[in-house]
Amino acid sequence: MKKTLFVLVGLFITATTLCAQQTFSVEGSVFSPDNLPIPGASITILEGKTVKGKTPSNSEGTFVFNAVKTGHYRIEISALGLQKTTLDIKVEHQNLVLQPTILQSNEIAIDEVAVYGKYYQNYKLDSLSGSLRLKTSILELPQNIQVISSDIMADQQVFDIVDGITRNISGATRQGHWDNQYANIRMRGSKIPAFRNGMNIEASWGPTAEDASMIERIEFVKGPAGFMLASGEPGGFYNVVTKKPSGRQKGSATFSMGSFSTYRGALDFDGKLSQNGKLLYRLNVAAQQKDYFTKYNYNNRVVVAPVLTYKVDTATSITIEYTYQGSKYLTNGNYTFSPKQFADPDIDNDFFYGDPSFEPGKLRDHSAYLYLDHSLNSKWKLHAQLAYFNFNMTANSTWLTYMKENGDMPRNWSIADETGENRFAQFSFNGEERTGGIRHRILVGGDFGNKKFWGDFREILKSLPIELNVYNPQYGISGSAFPVIDRSQSTKVRAGGSNYVSSVSYMSFYAHDELAFLEDQLRLSLGLRFTNAETVGRTGAADIKDNVLSPRVGLSYSIDRATSVYSLFDQSFVPVSGTDWEGNAFKPIRGNNIELGLKREWFGGRWISTLSAYTIKRQNQLVTDYDHPMPGGSAQFFQKQEGEAKTQGIEMDISGEVVRGLNVNVNYALTDSKITKSTDESVIGNITPNTAKHTANAWLSYRIQKGVLKGFGLMGSVQTMFDRAIGTTKEANFKNYVRTDGGLSYQKKRYMISFLINNLLDNRSLLTAGSFNKANAEAQAQGGVDYYSYIVEARRNMRLGIMYKF
Repeated sequence: MKKTLFVLVGLFITATTLCAQQTFSVEGSVFSPDNLPIPGASITILEGKTVKGKTPSNSEGTFVFNAVKTGHYRIEISALGLQKTTLDIKVEHQNLVLQPTILQSNEIAIDEVAVYGKYYQNYKLDSLSGSLRLKTSILELPQNIQVISSDIMADQQVFDIVDGITRNISGATRQGHWDNQYANIRMRGSKIPAFRNGMNIEASWGPTAEDASMIERIEFVKGPAGFMLASGEPGGFYNVVTKKPSGRQKGSATFSMGSFSTYRGALDFDGKLSQNGKLLYRLNVAAQQKDYFTKYNYNNRVVVAPVLTYKVDTATSITIEYTYQGSKYLTNGNYTFSPKQFADPDIDNDFFYGDPSFEPGKLRDHSAYLYLDHSLNSKWKLHAQLAYFNFNMTANSTWLTYMKENGDMPRNWSIADETGENRFAQFSFNGEERTGGIRHRILVGGDFGNKKFWGDFREILKSLPIELNVYNPQYGISGSAFPVIDRSQSTKVRAGGSNYVSSVSYMSFYAHDELAFLEDQLRLSLGLRFTNAETVGRTGAADIKDNVLSPRVGLSYSIDRATSVYSLFDQSFVPVSGTDWEGNAFKPIRGNNIELGLKREWFGGRWISTLSAYTIKRQNQLVTDYDHPMPGGSAQFFQKQEGEAKTQGIEMDISGEVVRGLNVNVNYALTDSKITKSTDESVIGNITPNTAKHTANAWLSYRIQKGVLKGFGLMGSVQTMFDRAIGTTKEANFKNYVRTDGGLSYQKKRYMISFLINNLLDNRSLLTAGSFNKANAEAQAQGGVDYYSYIVEARRNMRLGIMYKF
């Protein structure tokens, strides 16, 4: 650690001896005559007759130019069917935010205004959300961060965070488990935590998967980046950014239907509650009825997400946000079991391991945020936020006790009640200053959090009356066979008696400075984070207390305005709650990340490509201990720590509008992740469980811009995972994954209709997760054999969506 600090100090001293001319950003927005944002407008900045940059406006009509020197400039704004507008600006010694620009109508082609705006899908975003704290553009940032926009989610008819989101990010995979409740996403060799609006809300198995109606964008941060937010995995994290008021009167209504009795409606209202524009609101509501492809199983969901913003004055605003997600479902997963193999062809795709007589599970998830934003002056800003999460699930669970060679699978029946509470607080100051000719972008702040979880997973029935057979399943257990569960005591009380309780508290402080030299071409990022974490165990011996310093060094160089290269060294620290099957407390996870990358924007910034290579060493690797299932007969297993895992990889992402009307999101990742240190020498060299060595995805959307067929669109995608590994293995041992989707759409002014077919080629072997299970001595004595458990996706199915924007 001392050596690392000396390096940081040395780099800082070296940096401050250099001199550079300060540069600034110019930000603006563009609207149609009826006050609608214009996506895809052409924005050009010129100095005299020299073009200094071009960019399209995004889906909200905003645009930004970075690295602009002081001086006089001209900005030209044009959009199809509207009159071209020119602005003369002067950039002095601060960032410039322009007043909104309203383009005047062109009477000859006034109907083209709405058409052009709606035809432009914004797959490429240039900047990060405020919840990531950083003001540097994605192109110039010394880290691989990929952003999924609301436009691409709408095109793909995404319903929630687990619904195909990972296809848009290189190396990200979804390990399906309990899709009725939780997202389980892996990246760079480990399961990555979930953040929402900059806060680490990862729970014991959660958090609740966010509904698409509340999501503005999703940011996948690759590598630790612990200085930005609360501590995270060395592989990275994903940050869900929820919708906030924009201050403009607009909204949308969406209705969807599809296979498996799927019906869904969503409303989005955005506008002002006061004439002076000080009180703003955003309200998103959604309701969904969705059966699964497995027999009898379903998931009905309701979402309500109101947000209020009050602008105290031009410098200060307060925002209150509340989200409720409620759902009812039959069982928490869609597992299949076989005594023969994965994707057993003799078992129907719609196999259901539960029973229609089960009492439905109910999930209630509440979250509330309070934000304060204040501009201290033109250079410095303060942001603070508080959050409270309350999660409660009342459910039951079934799981096989063993598997017979003929396919019989006796099942038990258990309680599956869970409760979680999270409390968070964050504050940060960020701004720009100069020391001599060096520009500093400074960020300092603190994070505080407490996360608690209670679970009651007691076994109620050791054997259900009907012994299900996977090759000839028979259902219909009498309701009288199920005893009444006594829930007079809260889950918290019942969990305490069964030792399913965890509590993690942390506080941390961080500082980060991005120093710019050589006319902002060279940028040096220096960061340091201090974390104090405490994990409360089941016994005093299981308690863990840690004080950790985590440094960060990044370097980024702009070869030209469209191309940058970067390098990064970062560390992470993650406190881990819980114990192994013997009651031993887990050690904190520590990680080191070294990364190199190349980013380039093409055709005036319409699309961007990112190429990166990295090495991550992850100590105290947690893996599922399939030899030790948790008591109670649930689908859960204990975990164990395997010493150290080393992950090396190459990632490539392309996103944006490559030619007019053709938007793409293409990615590939090579992920080589293996266990390098362990107390058990036999596992050294094993592939990190649940890793796909090769992933490649492509999503293409083309919309005809002219002629008789103007407004019609075609969509298509391919998703692949190759050389997958589960369990303990040195070689790939899981089926490859290849899925194709395709569809048609039509847009006209404020309307859009979209028809999408998933699993177009009807591949029945689309496995998202699996494990090989050894029969123990007790099972063998009753005729039990080794068996396979896995989750298979639905066969060919469709979705039809209709949207109206107002």
